[in-house]
Amino acid sequence: MKTFYAIFLCLALPGMIAGCVVKHSGIGGVAGDATTATLMANENFSHLKKLDNPKDYDDAKRGLIARPHGKITNSEGVVLIDFDAFMFVEGKAPGTVNPSLWRHALLNAQIGLFKVSEGIYQLRGFDIANMTLIEGKTGWIVIDALTCRESAEAAIRFARMHLGYKPVSAVIFTHSHIDHFGGALGVISPGEVSRRKIQVIAPEGFMEEAVSENILVGTAMARRAGYQFGMALKRSAKGMVDTGLGKAVASGTCGILAPNIVIRQSREAMVVDGIRFVFYNVPGAEAPAELTFLLPDKKAYCGAEILSHTMHNLLPVRGAKVRDALRWAGYLQQALEHAGDAEVCFNTHHHPIWGRTHIARFITMHRDVYKYTHDQTVRLINAGYTAREIADRIKLPDSLENYVSSRGYYGDLRHNVKAVYQFYMGFYDGNPANLNPLPPEESARRYLDLAGGAGRMIEAAQDAFDKGDYRWSAELLNHVVFAEPGNEKAIELLACTYEQMGYMAEAATWRNSYLTAAFELRKGPPKKGIDRSSVIDMLMQTPTEHFLDAMAASLDGPSAEGKDLSINLVFSDTGESYVLWIENAVLHHRKAAPAANVNATVTLTRNLFIKMITGTAGVKDTLMNSKLKIDGSRIDLVRFFALIDRATGTFAIVTP
Repeated sequence: MKTFYAIFLCLALPGMIAGCVVKHSGIGGVAGDATTATLMANENFSHLKKLDNPKDYDDAKRGLIARPHGKITNSEGVVLIDFDAFMFVEGKAPGTVNPSLWRHALLNAQIGLFKVSEGIYQLRGFDIANMTLIEGKTGWIVIDALTCRESAEAAIRFARMHLGYKPVSAVIFTHSHIDHFGGALGVISPGEVSRRKIQVIAPEGFMEEAVSENILVGTAMARRAGYQFGMALKRSAKGMVDTGLGKAVASGTCGILAPNIVIRQSREAMVVDGIRFVFYNVPGAEAPAELTFLLPDKKAYCGAEILSHTMHNLLPVRGAKVRDALRWAGYLQQALEHAGDAEVCFNTHHHPIWGRTHIARFITMHRDVYKYTHDQTVRLINAGYTAREIADRIKLPDSLENYVSSRGYYGDLRHNVKAVYQFYMGFYDGNPANLNPLPPEESARRYLDLAGGAGRMIEAAQDAFDKGDYRWSAELLNHVVFAEPGNEKAIELLACTYEQMGYMAEAATWRNSYLTAAFELRKGPPKKGIDRSSVIDMLMQTPTEHFLDAMAASLDGPSAEGKDLSINLVFSDTGESYVLWIENAVLHHRKAAPAANVNATVTLTRNLFIKMITGTAGVKDTLMNSKLKIDGSRIDLVRFFALIDRATGTFAIVTP
């Protein structure tokens, strides 16, 4: 049984649900000053952009009731959110931060409980997303529940301290990204939802997308999310200043509530705790399942996350399925009609916009940013340009370029251009030289040979660095590091290069990625991988088939070649049973009654299965559990599960 238990842990998911990020073991790192070239680039940038509009700051502070201080921690005392960590974000931009990003970070630093309009309140800065409270007839209608239980509990507790106690009378999830539903169990329990018949409203497809998104490639996505959100970086002017969408992500205990009302039509009107809502379905753009809504009696419109004070991602830095820019622009055209009479537009990130004229312009500019990006990329695709060429060629027209609320703080025009290219054309650029290129390490060794060795390459990179030509310096040094990963001179110069690129980046996601790369070059990859125990509450809602798909995607194909093994997986509490078998080095599964001709049969409860795949089952759960039963060949069972890889999520990114 001990051997079985050890092998069964190989069932651990190769990933986590979207949005849950890698917890790095350390914070900080040696950071350099901005070079003369970086200072000049940032100074020129500040002159070019209209960054001093006082209305933006007034809007970000408007309606402030109270500001929180202190920290949000988990049960073990680990800090998830430090409300005072970004107090350094004030005044003029330092030389180590792009002035446009600094302005955005200042706006996001206005955290607390805010009154949006009569009966509508927002909590900002408790997590990367906003929690919105709408005062209903009997209690609070909660719009989005943040990322984790801890941040959601802290947010609603803070609201009740200042607004008075009201029970939760309804919950609305605007879309299927974890920073909008993961804290649901910190707002209300499933038992209370059932007992009090609380409405839980979500768009069609929400539950499937919420629990399954990224379960197959979640390990890689979570690892890369550490770059995107700057999780390893010190909060400082030389480190992490913002995420682009909010100050920081609270990576605590994630859960979910199953909706009992699903919005299926393009437009659905209903009364929720005495408040009239008109819901609009907007799937397949910013999120696979998403809704916006109008509160006609309050003249308020919620744009969910198809609207925010930044150009959004068409393809996140962390990775995801490419988003449809044309559909997104179409939804924003519809939003102009939906929000036509609204006096306030509040969204699930950033501060609201007040006034019909301002709202119309806000929506229009975002619509045209996505439409221009789409149309001009497609035009240049048809002219024969590649993704990299288009990214260097496209520039927004001045009218869009100078509208700061749609600038690239979270998304980036160059990245989004490549996303549009990928959406239509895939990763291949049509040049046969790129059909089967050498892998990075082999290519790097040959470049070094051609250049006359690492020393010559480093000299050329240093020359480029001294001239402020950081893109070329990074390209040269990347070859050296991949060819000679122990070359300390190349590693340090590349780290310095990435730092300068980070200091100049307008997008918080790019800044965090560059600075995290510098950190890891100096300190190495994280020692600790993904903590799967934090998502058990959510995984309990995940269909078993998703876990089995993840297992199949973790099969070591070369080792499985020639193997002919099969097992029955039987859940004694739910009555489900599955047959799993390996054929042609592929793991298959089907929902069926236990087969007679398998190598072994495992019978257990589904809850125990979840604990095992997350690696949280203890000895008492397994060795001493009468509900776990094995029939057939235990040796074959061990052989079967020994073929399942267990990814740790600690792989190197900027080194081989």
